[in-house]
Amino acid sequence: MTRKTDKTHMGTSVHGSTATPTHNHHRHPHHRHHQIENCGPSNYQIMNEPFVAIRRKMDLLLDFGQLLMENGANTNHLQRDMIRAATYMGIPQEYVHIHIAYMTLMLNINDEKHSYTAFRKTPIHGVNMTILSTLSKLTWKAIEHNYTLDEFEDHLKTIAQAPPKYSTPILAVAAGLACGAFTILFGGSLFSAIITSICAVVGFLVRYLCHHFKINFYFGIVASAFSATSAAYLLNITLGSFEIIYAMISCTLFLIPGIPLINAVDDMINNHIVSGMTRAMHTLLIVSSMSVGIAMALYFDHVSTFTHLSITPAVVSPIQAIAATIGAVCFSIIFNTPYRLLWIIAFGGIISVITRNILIVNFGFTLVGASFVAAAIIALLALRFYKLLRTAPLILSIPSVIPLIPGVLLYRFLFGLLTINSLTPDNLLFALRSGITGLMTVICIAIGVSIPHIFARSYLDCKKALSLDKALKARQKELQE
Repeated sequence: MTRKTDKTHMGTSVHGSTATPTHNHHRHPHHRHHQIENCGPSNYQIMNEPFVAIRRKMDLLLDFGQLLMENGANTNHLQRDMIRAATYMGIPQEYVHIHIAYMTLMLNINDEKHSYTAFRKTPIHGVNMTILSTLSKLTWKAIEHNYTLDEFEDHLKTIAQAPPKYSTPILAVAAGLACGAFTILFGGSLFSAIITSICAVVGFLVRYLCHHFKINFYFGIVASAFSATSAAYLLNITLGSFEIIYAMISCTLFLIPGIPLINAVDDMINNHIVSGMTRAMHTLLIVSSMSVGIAMALYFDHVSTFTHLSITPAVVSPIQAIAATIGAVCFSIIFNTPYRLLWIIAFGGIISVITRNILIVNFGFTLVGASFVAAAIIALLALRFYKLLRTAPLILSIPSVIPLIPGVLLYRFLFGLLTINSLTPDNLLFALRSGITGLMTVICIAIGVSIPHIFARSYLDCKKALSLDKALKARQKELQE
């Protein structure tokens, strides 16, 4: 599907008191004819002189950054990869200045004689782990194989235009199985998991139709949550089984914005406050939309007590490992994760969930503390094996910890606020406790995933800088030959 995106480019080059006019133009980022600013510069000149073909370099950098932003990269990830791409193009790191405001990406490249600024609107935001993984490898390949700008642009177009790895029916089944797996993790039976899966598929298909007909994003969330919960409510009335109440808890969990939640906290703890707050507001609107849909579906229900069901594990069992595997893999499919990484993420899901449950059941940890330890272990394992698996650490760690996200606690809190007029003091206190516990758990999961970068950032940055310097020297030698 072709996406229309506005982008504005402004460049000024200052020499003493002389400045060239500012240029403004709008083009599609992934369907652009090649620009040649200076006829005749060699690849050696382009890759060694920062301001040769500068406008084209900046366009490519913004294309690169836009793809990262639109597909779920956090701010640290985006800045790091854009600076590495600029370095590949012969632009020193100290010349590059990037400002990220979630909906806008701004780039400035300057030295004492030149200053060029460009910005790009990024209104579309989703999650696509295949694109993030491919882009992370692209900059290293570009340096190693000495790509020309034409070759780099061709690779960007190929990445941007690549079809999803999984079809819509597979995504619908994955959403259903993921929610069914959560039912098992919350203590439900196989029967309740099957009912949950059916209701979740209904909700997913409604959301797909809303997206297909370009209905407002948040209204699509409301409609999806309403449809899934209504299906669960009707089945509960028809079959009269208490176990179906678990479907009311779990059938909308495929809508929980787990990765945006983690990215929001990650941005804020890394001092990217504006971007982090915007991401947080976006996730709050999604969860609020879910709560509205659920409240609409249960408007006439005065019997079900699904908001009070405990989701804390009482025992640790092998069935939880199976459910964790299904949950992690199915959410990875929804995130369009590469096939080759699914089995690794399956193990990651098992490790994260079983670690959390053992700490809660056997060592008396709270949900918050146990989730933090489990996320930190996953982050350390991802850091240890990401080179072997040829991908970025976050591509491994974030899908593995998604089964830890207590999304049900967040929408329990908002559901309580929506029905506050009918709440008793005890129920209101329970809703507040659910919200605080859910928020603290998400924060601790995000901190746990970021543990390696929090405590060893300088070491990791130094190690990557050495690898980059080594690759650049090898390329320089090849260019000179």
